Amino acid sequence: MSTKMIAGPDPNPIKPSVKLPPGACDAHCHVFGPGDKFPYHPDRAYTPPDAGKDALKKLHDFLGIERAVIVHASCHGVYMDATLDAIATSSGKYRGTSIVSPDITDAELQRYHDGGIRAVRFNFVRHLESVPEP
Repeated sequence: MSTKMIAGPDPNPIKPSVKLPPGACDAHCHVFGPGDKFPYHPDRAYTPPDAGKDALKKLHDFLGIERAVIVHASCHGVYMDATLDAIATSSGKYRGTSIVSPDITDAELQRYHDGGIRAVRFNFVRHLESVPEP
């Protein structure tokens, strides 16, 4: 399957002129891959460049952001490992949303909850409806 390549994060972000308050939270961010460790779903609609947890932490440190909600990226389908790994290594500063298949088990939902997932993501916008089936 051919997928659309998308641009990566801005390689030269600008530091805010205002210092963010303690506990500032990024309420919507993503981690992408790295693909060799956390493969993208084969039926994804787009392919991002790798921008994993280390890149996200570096950006947050640069901007002065202490906490975040990682919105699971649809290019990973229902494979939650990239998001769960980023949360697990955040010292409790990150939480996340998930994408689930209709047949998800209670045990898997509990695993997600134990891993810091606090919501399920539903795509209602047509151009975002790119979540491949498991």
